Parts: sequence; C-alpha cells; structure tokens
Amino acid sequence: MAIHRALPFVLALAVAAALAMPAGAQQPPEPGAAAPAKPAPKRPPKPKPKENEAAPAPLAGAVKPTLLGQFGDWGAYSAAPGGKKVCFAIAKPASAETKPADRPRNQPYMFISTRPADKVSNEVSVIVGYPFKTSTEASAEVGSTTFALYTQGDGAWIKNAAEEAHMVDAMRQGEQAVVKGMSSHGTQSTDTYALKGLSEALDRVAQECR
Repeated sequence: MAIHRALPFVLALAVAAALAMPAGAQQPPEPGAAAPAKPAPKRPPKPKPKENEAAPAPLAGAVKPTLLGQFGDWGAYSAAPGGKKVCFAIAKPASAETKPADRPRNQPYMFISTRPADKVSNEVSVIVGYPFKTSTEASAEVGSTTFALYTQGDGAWIKNAAEEAHMVDAMRQGEQAVVKGMSSHGTQSTDTYALKGLSEALDRVAQECR
C-alpha cells in the first residue's frame, strides 16, 4: 500500500505556522502537554524532562508561512520554499490527554497540506509531540470511522493512501477527530481536534494552491 509523507520543509513550515497562530486559536496547556518554561526572577527554571528531547526542525530556507485566514480552530497558510508553492490548514487539539497523566511532551497538532508541484492534495499529517513507539500504528477516529495511521518519529500519516480522500471528506462533515497513539516510553496519548472551520480553511487552501 502506498505511503506518502509530508516533506521536511512542509513539516518545518507547519511548525512555524503553529507557533505563529493567533492567540485566539491557541489552546491552554493541557495536563499532558509541556508548558512553555518561564524564567524565574533570580534563577533559571529547572528544565523538565520531555518525551521528545529533539528541537523542532529548523524552517527550511528561512521561509515564513503567510496566514490566509483563520477559520475556527483552523488556520490556512501558504508559503513558497524554493519557489514551490505549498498551502496547508493547521490546528492544535482542543484537548490533549496522556496516560499516565501529566507526562510532558511537545505541542501536538494536525495539518492538511497541498503541494501542486508534487501533485499532492489534502495530505493529512499529525505531529504528536513525542517519538512514537517503534513499529506501532496510531489511529484517527472521525465519527464512526477509524483510520489507521503509519508512524515514524513523532509524525503520523494515513496508512492506506486510498482512504485519505474519504478521511478528509469525513473531517469536513464531522465535529471532531480523535488521534490516539503510544510513545517510545509507553505513554498513551489521546488528542481531540475540533473540526469546526476546517472545511472553510481547506476551501481557502484550494483557492490559493490550485
């Protein structure tokens, strides 16, 4: 079965977009998510161990994504690294949980990218915020349908590419998508993404990246 994955620069652009999302679209830290460190008045804060020690990938070519519009929890962005236009919709989960509870990790998010130069449209990707356990699958539940996700590092993509269009259609019409996975340390995560605004964000992406 075919597996297609977002290119490294697309991941980097998505990271940059997530960090730059409007304040109203950002979610408060959840019990299972690592909160940004705040320096103490007189001494530096003690670093907290994380599931994922790796820093976010550097933004390829210092290209910054342009916000096309904010639709509910979903932001629509475009960029042109290396002269090749890329557009994507991105959101942070409305809730993020871990078992055991209070396991810190990097910010998870989901994005759906379109890359005309690569003939890729509406590719669904998830960054979970920790390295997945090797040789394990994750899952995404949209309504009554569960889609198997292939995992690599801290990323996940739909396992059966033939089901991707069906997944995107289900997300357009659904209320939430629930992504579940397990980290290399055995931590189970459940991230719930609100889907309100996704359809409008994808329409804006399609308009920009025909």
